[in-house]
Amino acid sequence: MSTSGAAAAGTGTGPLAGIRVLEVAMYGFVPSAGAVLADWGADVVKVEHAVNGDPQRGLRQTGAFKVEGDPNPNVEHANRGKRSLGLDMARPEGKEVLHGLIRRSDVFLTSFLPAARRKLGIDVDDVRAVNPRIVYARGSALGPRGRESDKGGYDMTAFWARAGTAASLTPAGTEGMIPPPGPAYGDTISGTNLAGGIAAALLKRERTGEASVVDVSLLGSGVWALGHGIALSVHLDKPMIAPPVGAHGSPTNPLSGLYRTADDRYLAFVMMQPGKFWADVCRHVDRPELADDPRFAAPQDLVANTEEAVKILREVLATRTLAEWTERFATLAGPWAPVQDSLQVGSDPQVRANEYLVRAGELELAASPVQFDVGAPRLGPAPEFAAQTEEVLLELGLDWERIAELKAAGAVT
Repeated sequence: MSTSGAAAAGTGTGPLAGIRVLEVAMYGFVPSAGAVLADWGADVVKVEHAVNGDPQRGLRQTGAFKVEGDPNPNVEHANRGKRSLGLDMARPEGKEVLHGLIRRSDVFLTSFLPAARRKLGIDVDDVRAVNPRIVYARGSALGPRGRESDKGGYDMTAFWARAGTAASLTPAGTEGMIPPPGPAYGDTISGTNLAGGIAAALLKRERTGEASVVDVSLLGSGVWALGHGIALSVHLDKPMIAPPVGAHGSPTNPLSGLYRTADDRYLAFVMMQPGKFWADVCRHVDRPELADDPRFAAPQDLVANTEEAVKILREVLATRTLAEWTERFATLAGPWAPVQDSLQVGSDPQVRANEYLVRAGELELAASPVQFDVGAPRLGPAPEFAAQTEEVLLELGLDWERIAELKAAGAVT
């Protein structure tokens, strides 16, 4: 019996310890919800196709990044801490195993489209007929209602392009659109939303005994992520348009925007009350006299003369490196941040201090963003394909003879 790739059942220590999740899902979105639930202590059994497994296992190249061999972050990110079961749900013997898993589970988590759910007998009514108390959670591209509810999609289409982020980020006159910053960007955000909804549904069931159907879509998550801007657009009847590349962030606030440093890095000021922070910034950039300059002395003057203030700050901030400014700005009262790429984030001391990157087997992975009792979750690596099939079947009460029969029938792997 193999147990490699994930912790054994019952070892979870988070707030969802003891909760059993049955995941019938593929690719990044819904499995990332399962990963968050596993981070929170749930026992997540991932059902994979008995022959092919989750197609995500074949993803080796995303953009310029190519992974040779294992471990593969393309799989690990959304599948850490789970157990894998290879199962043919279309076979009667496989359906028998599936029903056994459903009976003992608290959550049924799926990404399958409506037609596939009906064909495989895993739609809401099918699953509830086996276990009326199960929380049924589904992730979709475009939501459970409307004429396109049966269509599939990816985060690039439903979250990024359709929900407004791409157009809002793409400067006028740019051909095409600004692409997402990395793989599974909308998937991961949407998966966290789905995990939160599942946790709320579990609390409701605990209090009322009623089991909910939980729905999260990539489109809905994209609308929520851009929600503030969409609300403004709908209210004022105009779309958000990205400023030209190189433009200062705010036309009325010199302390809300990007500034280039001597080593061609950038730092971002976001001080929403410039009059409150102006004198402190002037001291930190060795230009204290600017605090009393009549052009900037009063908040209304600073607003009126933003262009001049931005010009001065650009000249001053371009004289030192980002590392030098970082040291100087350690005591700066107003909010600011270095502009970092994905590799630089990995060495950020604040990221490390808060354990936002956590080791899972051979890899360091981003921890899901919620922490409990001031501690990072304990991450297990993603399971190898079907690595825990025998373990899970034994927990269902099947003996070795029956397991051998199921394998011979092609129902399990």
